Amino acid sequence: MTFESSLILESLPRLMDGLWVTLRLFVLALTCGTVLAVGMVLLRISSRKYLSWPVMAYIYVFRGTPILVQLFVIYYGLPQLEFIRTGPLWPFFREPFFCAWFALTLNIGAYTTEIFRGGILGVNKGLLEASKALGMTYTQTFRKVTAPIAFKLCLPAYSNEMISVLKATALASTVTIFDVTGVARKIVAETFAPYEIFLSAAIIYLILAWIIQNGVRLLERRISRYAN
Repeated sequence: MTFESSLILESLPRLMDGLWVTLRLFVLALTCGTVLAVGMVLLRISSRKYLSWPVMAYIYVFRGTPILVQLFVIYYGLPQLEFIRTGPLWPFFREPFFCAWFALTLNIGAYTTEIFRGGILGVNKGLLEASKALGMTYTQTFRKVTAPIAFKLCLPAYSNEMISVLKATALASTVTIFDVTGVARKIVAETFAPYEIFLSAAIIYLILAWIIQNGVRLLERRISRYAN
């Protein structure tokens, strides 16, 4: 077996076509999953059991099962239901991209809910008591005290989740989506050179992860300026 470095350079332009699919899936899933988590965490920290328990069950299911299984259940399983095939949701669930987006969104929402919950619980109780003593309402305290501090506490874990989401987008290739991994698999079928092609794909993922990691690091530094 010989290593052909020229294949790496030749494959990169074609992999760029899949990069836009990867980025679109990443941004959509991360955005929607984060918005979902914001709503879920408010229910998760509620003292009312009928609000918190359904969210706990949702988190348990999506954190306790592999995302690949979740993707297959949504892509292959839901279309088997009659009301899906004949209802208004069929145009959505017959598209591989939207099935992958939906699966990633639900998975991200579960993990990010717990990340946000950890950040909220990490806020110093003394600050909350001081806010109450100043006459601030619960909503004002949450918006002006709890949320900003929790956001800062969540950033390291949230950046890890962002990178996990980026890597999870590669699973979309299993449902016929030509993202970076999907295009790489197609090129491998043509060239029979899996090592060089998947190494090229790995380089792209490493660059994207580096951008995310350093972007969050810069954001942390900017936020920390006001804490000194």
